[in-house]
Amino acid sequence: MPKGLERDLGLFSVLAISIGAMIGSGIFILPALAVDVAGPAVVLAYVLAGLLVVPAALSKSEMATAMPESGGTYLFIERGMGPLLGTVAGVGTWFALSFKGALALVGGVPYLLYMFDVPQGVTTPLALALATILVVVNVLGAKQTGQLQIAIVAVMLAALGWFAVGGVPSVQLTNYDGFLASGAGGILEATGLVFVSYAGVTKVASVAEEIEDPGRNIPIGILGSLGFTTALYALIVFVMLGVTDTTALGDTEAPMAIAADAALGTAGVLAVVIAALLALVSTANAGVLSSSRYPFAMARDNLVPDSLGSISDRFKTPSTSITLTGVVLLLLIAFVPIEDIAKLASAFQILVFVLINVAIVAFRRGTMEYEPEFESPLYPWVQAFGVVGGVVLLTQMGTVPLIGAVAITVGGVGWYLAYGRGRVDREGAAVDAVRRELGKQAVERTREAVTPTENGYEVLVAVPEDMDLSRERVLIDVAADLAAPQHGGVSVVRFDEVPDQVPLSAAETQSPGDLEFEEHTDAIAAEMDVPIRVSEVVSHDTRHALAHHVEADDVDVLIMEREPGGLRERLFSSDVDWVLNHTDCDAVLVDSSEQPTSGATTGRRVAADGNGLEGVDVVSVLTDEGPYDPAKVAVADAIAVAHDAEVRLDYTLDGFASDEQRRAIDDYHDEIGDLFSAPVRAGYVLPNGGDGFADGDAEFGNGETDVLVTGVGALPVVDAVDCPALVVRPREETTPGRLGRLLERRLL
Repeated sequence: MPKGLERDLGLFSVLAISIGAMIGSGIFILPALAVDVAGPAVVLAYVLAGLLVVPAALSKSEMATAMPESGGTYLFIERGMGPLLGTVAGVGTWFALSFKGALALVGGVPYLLYMFDVPQGVTTPLALALATILVVVNVLGAKQTGQLQIAIVAVMLAALGWFAVGGVPSVQLTNYDGFLASGAGGILEATGLVFVSYAGVTKVASVAEEIEDPGRNIPIGILGSLGFTTALYALIVFVMLGVTDTTALGDTEAPMAIAADAALGTAGVLAVVIAALLALVSTANAGVLSSSRYPFAMARDNLVPDSLGSISDRFKTPSTSITLTGVVLLLLIAFVPIEDIAKLASAFQILVFVLINVAIVAFRRGTMEYEPEFESPLYPWVQAFGVVGGVVLLTQMGTVPLIGAVAITVGGVGWYLAYGRGRVDREGAAVDAVRRELGKQAVERTREAVTPTENGYEVLVAVPEDMDLSRERVLIDVAADLAAPQHGGVSVVRFDEVPDQVPLSAAETQSPGDLEFEEHTDAIAAEMDVPIRVSEVVSHDTRHALAHHVEADDVDVLIMEREPGGLRERLFSSDVDWVLNHTDCDAVLVDSSEQPTSGATTGRRVAADGNGLEGVDVVSVLTDEGPYDPAKVAVADAIAVAHDAEVRLDYTLDGFASDEQRRAIDDYHDEIGDLFSAPVRAGYVLPNGGDGFADGDAEFGNGETDVLVTGVGALPVVDAVDCPALVVRPREETTPGRLGRLLERRLL
């Protein structure tokens, strides 16, 4: 039985962790870089960045109350978008937080050097010592971590508050001349640069499993800390710019120390240096706490080794995961240029926030169990704003950060393919949401197909010169059945082809066979309840003549006989493929020839006396790949109604289909079944060795099916069954595009 984490982090701890995760390099280091890009408008850049974080904060608050478990970003994206993107988010965010923590520790050294004569050589050892202490504290327990965070944030905020309030009287408004001189491009570039300042706002969600009353404390903690930090950032940057020349800020690695010296003197400098050191330590502390929970959560889902998901019996913390995170942190401090990597991590953080805003849509629209105690207001518009804003910011980050984000993404994908794919069989809520949306679109396409048309509905039966009259009767039966519910008519056209060297006028005289065809067809027409017209066409090229006839008469459905062996068989000296490719209408290839099945001696069950289709009780519709084509449904329903038969929907399903997929198909069957005029029952067809098919409830082709309706993708089945088969080729305009077909095949 897996162990759970103790819920001992209250609201103040949540606020402290969230604020501490934000206030660090974002305010103590980045203003010196951002002011070179946007000038005085850097104040606006901080406010805009905070605004763009709101959608992700709201989305994460909602998802964290629905899933108050360790893992945060990884958990939400994995459950929402699937294990592949979940692995990318988990690995990437784990590294990003480690990068940020290392940067925070190393970034505090310039403030230490500003006050004291500290040799440059002690920078790395000091950062390593601080990192080691933080790792040990995190191993000891989340309660100790939260208490430490409260103390750090309290002292830090007191010093920053003194700087912000005490520095206001020294502000020179002339320093803001040319506030918007950098233009929108400069402001957006600076916004992308300082965006990472707010990345920590949602990191508290990664320890949601350890938070008391998560439905209340998580949204209050996240949104409260974001609002407070945005206002504090704006005020601090406003004072920094107002008391110091922008050139001086851009030339220093300790911009707040310079500003404090100008506004508050030595005492202010001391307070700011202490605040800077505490802030950067708290950022690293929050990074260790939250980042260590990512491999912990991923281990629970079999995406990383189980050892990373173990909880210490003594300290009740994921000590192995924390230790691994600590090792990575120490290696980064010792060997990697942290500033560059932190910029790369910030670009990935923006991408993750975009995925977070998409994930909540997947949860809302999917059918997974999802019951948040807090719901994001203005859904989904606020999430759309977050996605668009994140994409815009990504375009401002430059080439190198984007390449780095791609590298982290590729690494996450590689890890999943090499390690995780064979260990998980889950789907994300997004997959289920897309699958159900595809099902709804398929139902709507089908609704249009089965709705009777107001204009004339024309069914063309193309008959070759030497067709057996009993098989011709089958084609006409099918045509009449399709035309009846649409209140349309049938044209039976016999195509005669003569050699090129023979004038067409020489074939105008009717032969005995022509007369027999007309008499036989007229007799059939007299029995039908739909109007049937009979004619003959003589040409040198039957396939062109047929295509021209379809276009000239605005034919809705073309009916031809399919010769056994596939579409490459030639039809009255014409290639069937060519005819289908050059006609824009639904096409039905009727396969009623006497062809024994494997190991059988009987032929197709068609009346030998020329009476056409008889004894039809069950019409089976078999999918090719994805949902039923609307044309198949219309054909099957018309045949079933004409013969007072039942329709059986046989959905071709992968044997490894998930429970979510089966539930979605069941719901799709229910919706599409309501569109039939005939009675309907539905089931699954599972591949059986690649040749035959076995029904989920009974063996397919066991003699129950009287007429099979399917598509060109199931021709092996057509050749195997012992009943008439109608191979339906829908017109191009009624089928989804390539992307839609791909999604239907993969998901539905």
